[in-house]
Parts: sequence; C-alpha cells; structure tokens
Amino acid sequence: MTPVRATTVPRSPRIDTRRGRITVLGRFSLAESIDFGFGARRAETGSAMRLAFVTDDYEGHAAVVVTQPGPHDVHCEVVSAPDPEAALRQTARMLSIDVDGTGWDELGVGDRLIRALQRARPGLRPPLFHSAYEAAAWAVLSARRPASAMTALRDRLAEAHGASFDLAGQVVHAFPTPEQLLRIGSFPGLPEEKLTRMQEVARWALEGRLDTDRLRALDPAEAQRILQGIKGIGPFYSMLVVVRALGHTDVLAEGEPRLLATLGHLLARPGPATQKELETLAEGWRPWRTWATVAIRAAGPRLAPLTGTD
Repeated sequence: MTPVRATTVPRSPRIDTRRGRITVLGRFSLAESIDFGFGARRAETGSAMRLAFVTDDYEGHAAVVVTQPGPHDVHCEVVSAPDPEAALRQTARMLSIDVDGTGWDELGVGDRLIRALQRARPGLRPPLFHSAYEAAAWAVLSARRPASAMTALRDRLAEAHGASFDLAGQVVHAFPTPEQLLRIGSFPGLPEEKLTRMQEVARWALEGRLDTDRLRALDPAEAQRILQGIKGIGPFYSMLVVVRALGHTDVLAEGEPRLLATLGHLLARPGPATQKELETLAEGWRPWRTWATVAIRAAGPRLAPLTGTD
C-alpha cells in the first residue's frame, strides 16, 4: 500500500487569534464535518463541534468549541489551551481549513464524478485525527477489533486517564497525553498487548518521532515506512496515519476495499473498481486526490450509479 503524492496544496490559514476566528478559503460546511464519523469520532448533529485533544507538542490538552457563523467564517472558542494560537492552528488542520480549497471547488466544474460528490455533501472537507500520535494510538487500539467497541473503550480510557472538559453543555474527554498513557499499568477491557503497543506509540511521541508537521513534510512513502517501525502498525494503518492525520491533499493510497467498492458502484460496475481504474481517474484530480477519495467514501453511498449525463 504505497501512497503516491503530487505537490501538496500550500497551507494558507487566516487566523485571528484575538477573536478566535479562522477565515476559510473555498467552500466549507462545519455541519458536514460534524456529521462525518470516522476513527473513534462518532457522527453527530447540531451546529457546534466540540473538540478535546492532545496538543501538537504532546505535553498537554486543548479544548475548543467550533461554530460557523458564515460561509467563510469559522469561530473557535478556546475553552482551555496552554497556547491558544497553536490550538487554533491545530484545529484548522483537523478540519482541513488550513489550505485554500478553491481549487477543489473548481475541480467539480469539469469533472462529473467530483461534481456529483460535492453536490451530495456540499462543503465537506476531510476531518482529520487530532495528530499523528492520536491516530497511531487509535490504529494499535482498534486493529482487528470492532470499531464500536474500541470507540467505547477509548472513551473510557480518556475519561479515566486523560482530561475532561465541559464544552457547550456536554462533557468531552481528551485522550491521555503520552506521559499519562505511560503511567497506566492496566485498564479494564484493554488487552496487555494493546496497552504495550500504545505505550510504544507514546514513547515515539515523546522522542519526537510522531511530530505531525515533521511527518507531513516528508514524502508520504517515507513517512509510511517510518510509522511501520511501531509494532502493530503495518501498511494499512501506516497509510491511515499518513492520509487521515497529516493533512495532505494529494496522497492516493492503495488497497482500500471500501473505496474501490464504492467507486465501482458509482461507475455502474458489477463489482469493485480496480486500483488501476482509480489511479487513471485520479490523474485528473491532482492535487486533490486525498479529498476526492474521502468524498467518494463519504458521499458515494448516497448516490445512484452515474449513467447518462447530468
């Protein structure tokens, strides 16, 4: 599973730290992000996104309530953070609003499939894991286990050993920092082997080997190779971290069965599309191949097969 990348779209966040506002370039719908469940995050409804997370330096926690008062205006109430500006930058990355998305919007003008996906979930951008650390920890926790059960286990672990915040009327639990994770001797329902592997992730984080920005600056294939040095993270989960935590716009991963099955449905195939078909189509999606494949998985099941013209 080797990710292939073209030039990633440069980051261009417009952040007003004093007012807690992020100006979004291109279409964006916070409601679509709230409704997007993946990893340990459940799909939700409402107008506010409640985020509690380990900060990018992996030393503490931040808590942010995100709302969208206007099409290009995202407001972030930083409830708690050692560095509010850093918390805003991290939030922008997690919501994929740290890049100018107008090129993605324009891609739908000339590409029928992309246009249909954008219409099905207007303003959707890929929501990301809070950091490479939290993504890697989720990878080893959830491997070969039902996601729903592991989500519940992660929530209990966060409540017991992380940090809790009252965010817009709801209590949200942040995952333990690496230091907190390393202090856990055992936990009900968590197999010893999984705890050992999660603590290896914590050590990597403390050693600086899971710095999200540093991994993002590497070639994706090199970042994936590095991540496979963690016991319990193979090709699939290293790809997950690279594609869904670092914030690339143009990494095309291989071997995702659900993606190929959904693409086959959209193309009116009798079965899944082939990797070759995906790669051929994706050539026209540069530099937005990551966003396109996330859109296929998120919006594709809502669409009928594309036949005729629209």
